[in-house]
Order: sequence, then structure tokens, then C-alpha cells
Amino acid sequence: MNFLLQQFETYLRLERLLAKHSIKAYLSDVRKFTQFLLNKTLTPLTVDDAHIQEFLAKLHYIGIKATSQSRMLSSLRLFYKFLSLGHHITKDPTKLIESPHLGKHLPFILSISEIEHLIKAIDHSTPIGVRNRAIVETLYGTGIRVSELISLKLSHIYFEENFIRVIGKGNKERLIPIGAMALKYIKLYIEGVRTHMKIKPGYLDILFLNRRGSSLTRVMIFLMVQALARKAKINVEVGPHVFRHSFATHLIEGGADLRAIQEMLGHSALTTTEIYTHLDRNYLKQIMQDYHPRSHLNHDILKV
Repeated sequence: MNFLLQQFETYLRLERLLAKHSIKAYLSDVRKFTQFLLNKTLTPLTVDDAHIQEFLAKLHYIGIKATSQSRMLSSLRLFYKFLSLGHHITKDPTKLIESPHLGKHLPFILSISEIEHLIKAIDHSTPIGVRNRAIVETLYGTGIRVSELISLKLSHIYFEENFIRVIGKGNKERLIPIGAMALKYIKLYIEGVRTHMKIKPGYLDILFLNRRGSSLTRVMIFLMVQALARKAKINVEVGPHVFRHSFATHLIEGGADLRAIQEMLGHSALTTTEIYTHLDRNYLKQIMQDYHPRSHLNHDILKV
């Protein structure tokens, strides 16, 4: 069995070109499965789909989350694909196994007041603070992805038209309206910080730059947002994508059209955007109380 695992590791590294941590995760999952089989005097070469199902059922029984179960099944699928390619087996026992139902997880959002607290935590007295304010205003004011933000071009900001042009997934372009607040702080950053920087060749048209005059990375944005959240005493794990979730949710709560939000977010399918229709329950309760004609008891009727 160890020999097969060594071959599988070589397959993952040389043929699948996976990163070290991914290879480690795949091998760990397969080892857990082989350990499960030891108690049944079976090997991965002698199992059928019933044994795979039994393994997944045990994971569920001991409280392993559906996401982890799904990942383990993916690891086993790849392992058995490798065994099939190497002619170690004639039938893949994972072929007919359905993945555990994961369900839809509602995205975490910040409230409007939390976003205001986070913005107030920015030190506007420094060039980096001026830049970071412009970044946060742009993320929350447009809903763009972090990857789109760090590649955003100066020439793609249309100040007079209040639009930005974004290159999204699949190299697709889209025009997104941008609010006055975000444009205000982008201008302050450009005029007060960016114009005084020594910019490296190849980055002259990149809007947001690091201290060395080149583009930012996703990790830099993530660390910046985390630091601001701690400073604002927001005691949850906050990443830059939370601004995209909050942008969409706050628009929907304000009555915006779902298809318009789909266009701004760059979703190819409306079903992807529909996850943002999760509204705060108190908000929905208030809407019901304020507008539904039967939401209040009529005291005259009660007197009958």
C-alpha cells in the first residue's frame, strides 16, 4: 500500500502539478480511508461502492462536516482515477457515489455602522492611510473582487461619467457605476499620494500601488482589512470579500433590482446573485409590520 501511495504522490506532483500543501491534503485523506479499511481486512484495490458509502457514513456519524466529507470524496475520486490509469483496478468504486449535500452558505456581511467604524479606523494622516481609504471606498462602493481591484487601471476610471471599467473572470469587461464618495477618495489618493510616487515601469496605469511603486497583492489587501477590523473592534474574521457581500446585500435591502446587481457583480448566472437575497430577519419583520395591512391587530374588532 505504501508503494501505491508513493506512486500516487508522484502522480500528483509530476502529472497533476499540484502544490505541496494540496498533495499533503490528498495523501492524508487517502490514508484515513486505508486506515478505515484495515479494520475490515480490505485494501483500496478490493473495495466496492458500498465500502465508500460506509466510510462517508462513518464520517457523518463522528461529526465530520459535509464540506470535509466532500473534500475526502474528491481525494478518493482522484486516487481511484490514478489507480485506473495505472491499470491497478478495472472498476472505479467512486464513480456512482454522490457528493454530500453542502447546501448554500449565506455570505457574512458587515452592517452599515460596522463599515463606518472600519473606515473611521483608517489613519488619514499618512499616504498609506489615504490609499487604504480609497481602496475600502472602492471595494464597498462598487462590489468588485479583490483581483479586479489590484488590476484596476487609472485609465479605466471615468470621473465625469461616474463609471469604472473592470476586467473580471474569463477576461470579461464590464462597466460599473461608482459613487461620489469612492470617486472623492480616489481623487485624493491620485492627487495627494500617487502623483508624488516613483512608479516602476509597467505599472504606470495601475491605480493602487504599494510603497515600491508596483501593484498590490491579494495578501496585502487581506492583511490591511484584517488590521482595520481589529482596530475597529470587529471581533470576527473579516476579509476583503466582505465588502462585495455587503455591497450586494445593502443594495437589495434598499430595494435594488436583482438583475442590476448581477450585472454589477459580473455574475454569469442570476442564481449566483440570488444568495444575496438573504435579508436581515429584523429588517424583514419591520417591513411586514410597516406595510402589511393585516400585521396590526384592530382593537375595534377585538371588542366584539
